[in-house]
Amino acid sequence: MLTTWPHCIFAVKRCLLLFALAALALAAAPRRIVSVSPAITEILYGIGAFDRVVAVTDYCVYPPQAKSLPKVGGWATPSVERIAGFRPGLVAFSDAQAPFLEMPLQQLGIHTVIARSQTIQDAYDAIATLGRATGNEAEAARLIAQVKASLETVRRRAAPLPHPSVICIVDRTPGTLRDLYAVTAGSYLAELISIAGGKPVGGSARLGYGKISKEALLTINPEVILDIEPGSQANAGAHPEAAWRELPEIGAVRRGRVYIVRDEFVPHDSQMIAKTAALFARLLHPEVPPGEWERQ
Repeated sequence: MLTTWPHCIFAVKRCLLLFALAALALAAAPRRIVSVSPAITEILYGIGAFDRVVAVTDYCVYPPQAKSLPKVGGWATPSVERIAGFRPGLVAFSDAQAPFLEMPLQQLGIHTVIARSQTIQDAYDAIATLGRATGNEAEAARLIAQVKASLETVRRRAAPLPHPSVICIVDRTPGTLRDLYAVTAGSYLAELISIAGGKPVGGSARLGYGKISKEALLTINPEVILDIEPGSQANAGAHPEAAWRELPEIGAVRRGRVYIVRDEFVPHDSQMIAKTAALFARLLHPEVPPGEWERQ
């Protein structure tokens, strides 16, 4: 019996060490988080850290509780002073926001974390990064696995289907076809179109989005047009699809395959990319029962 004592003492010490490490990790986890991006707010919710979020942007609408949280301004116009006023232990923003947020916040001694935001892999990296920053690494790993499985379901189901050419418009002057901006190669939206069984034809641009003329659209002659008009854009008008009647020569217009996409989550590179892929698949392949795209 006496020979078991060293083993017992070692086991007790190991348990105490693990408990101490867990306590330290919990203490180090930020208790007050400010999110300066809708996608980041969604990720924080997805990894179980939303209960520590104390402020968000004007455009954070998911989870629904985000609408009632204090606001720090818009995505491109957040107030550094207001952010600092919430005494955050962590401020999270995207790499596209870093040029105007990172240095001012660091000069105030505020801890920041930057989430990458261009490709699908960036979305996975953002989830993992926020998991580490909040102490929710295990939850982040589970969320990444869920998103990957959902995307693979859509990819597998769409693979044998016809792949129509698709142009995805992310911005234009409301009510007109002026100042058109399209998704190009290198954007997660282009990747999602491919996964959903489409062939993105927006060309290429450094940041994954580029301006496109009506003449170029006529040359491309896409079979499907996805026109992203998030529901929050009140000035988009009741019938934003009407503007496309200017170009009846385009196959998508002629065949009635212009789809206005109002879902708020579509422009967000968070775990919501899984929902966006399924949505795109339903629009590109209306012949497939809608439930097929979520069935594992």
